Amino acid sequence: MSPRRSRAALTASPVLVGAVTVLVTIVAVFLSYNANTGLPFVPTYDLKANLPNASQLVKGFDVRIGGARVGQVAEITPMRRPDGTAYAQVTLKLDKEVEPLPADSTVLVRPRSALGLKYLEVRPGEGQAGFKPGATIPIRQATPEVVEIDDFFNMFDAKARVGSRNSLDGFGTGLAGRGRDLNTAIDELRPLLDDLEPVAENLADPRTGIDRFFKALADTASEVAPAAEEQASLFVNLDTTFSALATIARPYLQESISEGPITEQVSINEFPKQRPFLRNNAAFFRELQPGVATLPHSAPILADAFQAGTENLPKTIPVNEELADTFDTLADFSEDPMVVQGVAQLTLLSSSLTPTLKFLTPVQTTCNYATLFFRNAASVLSEGDENGTWQRFTIIPTTAIQGTEPYVPNNNEIGPSSAPSDGPGKLNHIHSNPYPNTASPGQTKECEAGNERYSETVGRTLIGNQPGNQGLKTSKKSALGDK
Repeated sequence: MSPRRSRAALTASPVLVGAVTVLVTIVAVFLSYNANTGLPFVPTYDLKANLPNASQLVKGFDVRIGGARVGQVAEITPMRRPDGTAYAQVTLKLDKEVEPLPADSTVLVRPRSALGLKYLEVRPGEGQAGFKPGATIPIRQATPEVVEIDDFFNMFDAKARVGSRNSLDGFGTGLAGRGRDLNTAIDELRPLLDDLEPVAENLADPRTGIDRFFKALADTASEVAPAAEEQASLFVNLDTTFSALATIARPYLQESISEGPITEQVSINEFPKQRPFLRNNAAFFRELQPGVATLPHSAPILADAFQAGTENLPKTIPVNEELADTFDTLADFSEDPMVVQGVAQLTLLSSSLTPTLKFLTPVQTTCNYATLFFRNAASVLSEGDENGTWQRFTIIPTTAIQGTEPYVPNNNEIGPSSAPSDGPGKLNHIHSNPYPNTASPGQTKECEAGNERYSETVGRTLIGNQPGNQGLKTSKKSALGDK
């Protein structure tokens, strides 16, 4: 049988031609059906990738690198974290020529068209290590977060649309009839742009770190985002405030603005004159610091004083009512011509007493003698009975001359004498200080009265001030009054 006859016999059989046609059709359908999951018998580089959100990805969607298709999404599986939140894990079938994909590569779900089609973009990293087949790209490398087009359009909700409409209406009203001003502003923009050019050059210099500035702005916006509701309420409250201000805009706010420059000029002229006042205030508060430092100690005392005052001041109301007549009487008294002459004489008396008081002031303020005198005077007459009190005193006799029979005092002042006691006995010497030092002007600063030391001058007569300084301490009280 010749070959030519065999070919004729093959094509002449309708059954055989039909069988071949059906087989070719089945193979074509099979290949078309499995095209979305890859061609059969073609090796692939399989990886998994964790995504925060599959973002409308569908099984069979493309995987691209630099816009070129390198594989497809084979499977999408929802996953759950231990805290209950969910994420998506996609299985990728990539071309072998991509293997190995650098381990620092990132993935991003991107829109393929406005109709909702998506694809998974892979951005290869620069690392040397790569993902082994079957490895998983972690979710931290699925960045940045995807913003869907419907999310973008959802920003323009009813409130946003009303706000935009009001803004356009406000800008339209504000710009209406101001064409000449706008033309002038546009004409003035050219010098502004000329000045802006060197500023832009400086900003474009990498040393300015302008990229870090925008990143910091993004971080700031992310931190402010949780307070969006509070910020929105702030603008609502501002609207209420400005609505209230609109009712008094004219003439009150208008006059405030027009009078502002005049007020500021007055402030510029007058504030420098306040510097001495502020300087004196600063000095005053510096001087107050020691007093303020004592407040922890004195505050409880003052509190007790105020509490006592609240209890006692109501009792002074009757006294105050009676004082009215007293003050009327004093007013009549002050209008008497003789009173004026008496006050003049008192003024003259006080002037003449000034040196005396200046001399006697340290007697009390330094040595406390006036207080001690009244205390001792009261003690002298403190003894008594039902018939009255009597004066307490003690006689201190001096010693007679030793070795005489009988003992005859030598001018002993226990009795009549012709001269001050001057011995010859050791203890028979007079000690008299009729004008002791009391720390007064012109004297030694000491409290000598009552502090003379007899033991230091025994055996000799001493009339007048005792040698040395006797100190400022009197009756267990120092010159400052401390016990």
